Amino acid sequence: MSSSHAAPGSSPIAEAAPLSLCAREPHVPADRLVAEMVPPPRFDAVRFATYVPDPNQPSQTEAVRVLSDFAAGLGGAHASGAGKRKWFGRKAAAAPAGPRGVYLDGGYGVGKTHLLASLWHATPAAPSLKAFGTFVELTNLVGALGFQQTVRTLSGHRLLCIDEFELDDPGDTVLVSSLLSRLVEEGVALAATSNTLPGKLGEGRFAAADFLREIQGLSAHFRPLRIDGEDYRHRGLPEAPPPYSDEQVTRAAYATPGASLDDFPALLDHLARVHPSRYGALTDEVRAVCLTEVRAVPDQSTALRLVVLADRLYDREVPVLASGVPFDQLFSEEMLNGGYRKKYFRAISRLTALARDAKELVAQ
Repeated sequence: MSSSHAAPGSSPIAEAAPLSLCAREPHVPADRLVAEMVPPPRFDAVRFATYVPDPNQPSQTEAVRVLSDFAAGLGGAHASGAGKRKWFGRKAAAAPAGPRGVYLDGGYGVGKTHLLASLWHATPAAPSLKAFGTFVELTNLVGALGFQQTVRTLSGHRLLCIDEFELDDPGDTVLVSSLLSRLVEEGVALAATSNTLPGKLGEGRFAAADFLREIQGLSAHFRPLRIDGEDYRHRGLPEAPPPYSDEQVTRAAYATPGASLDDFPALLDHLARVHPSRYGALTDEVRAVCLTEVRAVPDQSTALRLVVLADRLYDREVPVLASGVPFDQLFSEEMLNGGYRKKYFRAISRLTALARDAKELVAQ
């Protein structure tokens, strides 16, 4: 299903009609999934030196120090004796005691992904020996390659960075716990971000004993590093612009080369037919996303798919121009108070930032 907006005829518009995300059905080969396990474009240029700690939050400064030291220790060439074998000896007789990675815990918008990407950039190894992806992308990789092939593909890596480590069901918990345990045995260092401490992942979602047991085993691989602070996207920045009219959004879509234009309900229906691993490819070469008739999402499955799309748009710095309800009204009170609330608040925060970026589309 694609949007059926007509070009407004009262003023000059671009000759080409906007793209439609609803008309796209991307197919992503497995080798592309592996090759794209690098920091997203938004974080190409970030480094520890470009992270600006909040002076009122000493944990942010401490995180930079700890992670800088962690990166320096991953070089391997200058490590000595047993220490080198502990971290990188892929044929070591036994796994070393203690955590094998760093876990960045903090609320949305405190710069965790910036720090994780900085760690990836600072680690002295070739890009082909470092992997960076979200938790969803990692599970999608296992789905595309199979468990054993994923282990073989990633076991030669120096570092695996996992962003947005939020477990949604016991099956994913067992899968990732098993994968990381195998990679640790192969000498792969781990780093991850999440909004919840490792020992509390899944809290408020499931109560099964085997789920909690898997969580505890997974948490043992990481040294937790707390990062306090406010959402930087709202620190000293103007409020998000209110939604525009359907006519304004449509006109901007036609006037912006590379923009897409879709009715929000139709897009939500389309997302249900596209695997979340393909949402990044869904936005390939899209310069702006224009949405009409934005309304509250009808159910949790739809909401979680929208979260993934919001993450991919944010990673790629694609501005979002919308009519309808404001983005802070996308999710119901029940959703915002439930087990996935941190995902929903992150999506609101990121879509708000992208809405700010879209203001100039209306002004042109």
